[in-house]
Amino acid sequence: MANTSDIKNGMCLNHNNGLWNIVEFLHVKPGKGAAFVRTKLKNIETGKVVDHTFNAGTKIDPVRIETREYQFLYNDDMGFHFMNCETFEQIPVEKHMINAPEFLKDGLICRIIFHADEEKVISCELPQFIEAEITYTEPGIKGDTATNTLKPATIDTGVEIRVPLFIGTGDFIKVDTKKKEYSERVKK
Repeated sequence: MANTSDIKNGMCLNHNNGLWNIVEFLHVKPGKGAAFVRTKLKNIETGKVVDHTFNAGTKIDPVRIETREYQFLYNDDMGFHFMNCETFEQIPVEKHMINAPEFLKDGLICRIIFHADEEKVISCELPQFIEAEITYTEPGIKGDTATNTLKPATIDTGVEIRVPLFIGTGDFIKVDTKKKEYSERVKK
């Protein structure tokens, strides 16, 4: 067991029957009264962010988490299947644990976060940027590139995103998986 003086940004702890990540904290020592620690906690499973205040010296239950790289293989009714690149061990991950499952492609390397003591998957994060091929989009009109107008386009994973007018079918683009939008064109 640790106490509030051990709190750091990024620390994971067991609190109120859930796993919470410390986003930010502030030790406060007022002129009158006892000291306390003001924190912003993010629930690992739901993503909900809450403010919580701990009294100074309060016991907390830190949790050891590990991040490992896994390669996406396929998905079926059992979930999304990933393979450890070093041991070739395969694990299924449920869809709600993946931050952007619609952008998964065969062979994509993802970061899977584990509860180290229980060897339980907590979440799966795709890389921030992935490369994708445009499978369908309406053709742009020549000379219509002066404005920042966007048009719908379907990428090879089946997701529809908005792209600039100069992007055509067969072009490769970089997609931001966190914002779920076009980032830049990729030369192949």
